[in-house]
Amino acid sequence: MKDTGQYLEGIRTELGHAQAAERRNGGPPGATPRPLIELQHVYLAFDQPVLVDLSMAVYEGETLLVLGESGQGKSTILKLILRLLAPDAGTVSIFGHEITHLSFEEVLEFRRKIGMVFQNAALFDSLTVFDNVAYPLRENTDLSEREIARVVREKLEFVDLDPERDMAKLPAELSGGMRKRVGVARAIATDPEVILYDEPTAGLDPLAVQTITDLIKKLQREKGVTSVLVTHDLRAGFRVASRVNLLREGHIVFRGTPEEMVASNDPYVRAFLNAS
Repeated sequence: MKDTGQYLEGIRTELGHAQAAERRNGGPPGATPRPLIELQHVYLAFDQPVLVDLSMAVYEGETLLVLGESGQGKSTILKLILRLLAPDAGTVSIFGHEITHLSFEEVLEFRRKIGMVFQNAALFDSLTVFDNVAYPLRENTDLSEREIARVVREKLEFVDLDPERDMAKLPAELSGGMRKRVGVARAIATDPEVILYDEPTAGLDPLAVQTITDLIKKLQREKGVTSVLVTHDLRAGFRVASRVNLLREGHIVFRGTPEEMVASNDPYVRAFLNAS
C-alpha cells in the first residue's frame, strides 16, 4: 500500500527542484494574457454527458496539464480542439476564431498550426522513420524533397535521434521511447504553434519517461510552443506543467499551478492526489 504522505512529499520535493532550476535558467517563458485556445460553456454528450458547462483557456507559451479520472473527458477535449468533434452546445475558439462551424477546408488550414502526439505514437508501420516525419510536410507544404530531407534531419536531431542511424528504420525496429520521440518529431515537423499530447509517457520505463518530459520542456523553452498535456502520469505531468486543470463529472473542479494543487485542502483534490 502506498504511503500517501511520503508520495506527496516526493512530489513537493520534485516541484521545488523544478522551480529552482527555472530560477537558475531565468524562469519559464511567461504566459501572456492572450489565450490561444478557449472552450466556453461546452456541453457534449454521447450515451450520457461527457462535458458539462466546461470552460477553460490555454494561454500562449504555457503547458496546460489536464488531469482527471478515466472517462472524465480529457481526450475528448483534445478532439474538440482539433475539431474532430463538435460540442452540442458552447463554443471552441482557436487562435481567436470560433471553429465549431468551420468548413472542412477551413479546419484543415488551422490544423496545420497544431501538432498532435498520440498515446501509442500512431506511426505508419509500413513507412520508415524518415517518411513518417516527412508525411505532414508532404501533405501540408510545397517544400521540395531536398528541403523536406533537411527538415526531417533537423527534427530528428532536435528529439535526440541520429538521422544517419535511425531514419531508415521501420517503427517495429524502435524501442517504445524512440517511437514516442519520432512521434514528437513528426508533430513538430511543420513548426506548429500548439502541440497536444495524449498520454505521451504511457507504457514507458522511467528513463524513457524522463526523456519525453525533458523533450516537452525543451520544446517550451526553445520553441515557445503552447502545449496541452493529457496524462494519468501525475509526476511526469507536474514536471512540465505551467498550470493544471482537474476534471470531475464533466467540468473543471480545480485550476492552478502544480504547487497549488499539491497544497490544496479540497477533499476531492486530496483524494485524487492520494489515488494517483
